[in-house]
Amino acid sequence: MSDEQHGEPSEGEHPEGAASGRELSELDLAVLALERRAFSGPGAKERAVRERLGMTPTRYYQLLGALLDDPRALAHDPVTVNRLRRIRDARRERR
Repeated sequence: MSDEQHGEPSEGEHPEGAASGRELSELDLAVLALERRAFSGPGAKERAVRERLGMTPTRYYQLLGALLDDPRALAHDPVTVNRLRRIRDARRERR
């Protein structure tokens, strides 16, 4: 059996997403790529998360939150990361 069948991450994939390793994982890069896209209609983004990444929207947003605090993500895609940080900060201020 492979490691994936035992629930362990495959080589190059980090269980914590951006929190470990030296480079962004393929999953981290896919999350950032999805965030660069515009979605039309209700539920379109969540559907894309499930179909393209094979994860729940809840897990997706957990990984995204970690990526926003990762300097490697900022270096990889500063426009997207800074935009999402501004949105996150604005939401926190409203609470």
